[in-house]
Amino acid sequence: MGEMQKIEFQPIGVVRCARKYRYETPRQGAFDGSDGVIELLPAYGGDAVSDLAGFERIWVIFCFHLNQKRAWKAKVRPPFPADGPCRSLFATRSPYRVNPVGLSCVRLTGISGNRLKIAEMDMLDGTPVLDIKPYIPEADAFPDSVAGWRMEVPEAGKIRWEVEYTSRFRAEAAFIFRRSGLDLLNFSAIHLANEPLDASRKRVKFLPESGSWQLGCRTWRIIFHADAEQRKICAEKIQSNYTPEELAPQADDRYGDKDVHREFLSCEIPSEN
Repeated sequence: MGEMQKIEFQPIGVVRCARKYRYETPRQGAFDGSDGVIELLPAYGGDAVSDLAGFERIWVIFCFHLNQKRAWKAKVRPPFPADGPCRSLFATRSPYRVNPVGLSCVRLTGISGNRLKIAEMDMLDGTPVLDIKPYIPEADAFPDSVAGWRMEVPEAGKIRWEVEYTSRFRAEAAFIFRRSGLDLLNFSAIHLANEPLDASRKRVKFLPESGSWQLGCRTWRIIFHADAEQRKICAEKIQSNYTPEELAPQADDRYGDKDVHREFLSCEIPSEN
């Protein structure tokens, strides 16, 4: 086979939503309640989307813009089961691909000019959109199809854990979101619902003195209890991971978030009802 012609794409728009970091991305958008907007460039609104209203779902072809410099591997390890074997790249939906192209079937909830409102999405803020196509149930849905190696995975490995939150956790997460924009409620919903105790993929560890678990997110720690038999999680509270010495007035602030931590530790945050 001779040298193939290089192909270039021009984005038609960009995704706008609250999620900005890789670790905030849900495994599958259909299992997540997140929403956002696709902002189309002016040339691609109007007539180009005039007949899209009435379609409940659309296919979005996009670019993994945060993964463009990450090398691909022929074998990758899927998220479940946690101790499962590596699988061939093209038999998975790993975001680290030869070409950083993603495909997602999202719910279309509204159209306003060049803005498409979408839900059940697994994209991040700033994601370049390459194309949009309507989802056609009779052509795109094959629920009885054989799914290769996924058929071998025990059903327990596919079941999402039920996640509950204390009023304290919700209040602390809301405080941090207002002060810094970091959404720890959303982060915990994603990471605690799927293989929450998988220390090989998450910054999670068991705390024997309290019988609880700790999940790390940047400079914060989420404290939760896990009932493995019932597959239930209770997110209890949030803790700062800085030591008192690290929060001293003259201490280096590498991540620019120590003022938020100081305020978090110094004030009483009222629990939500």
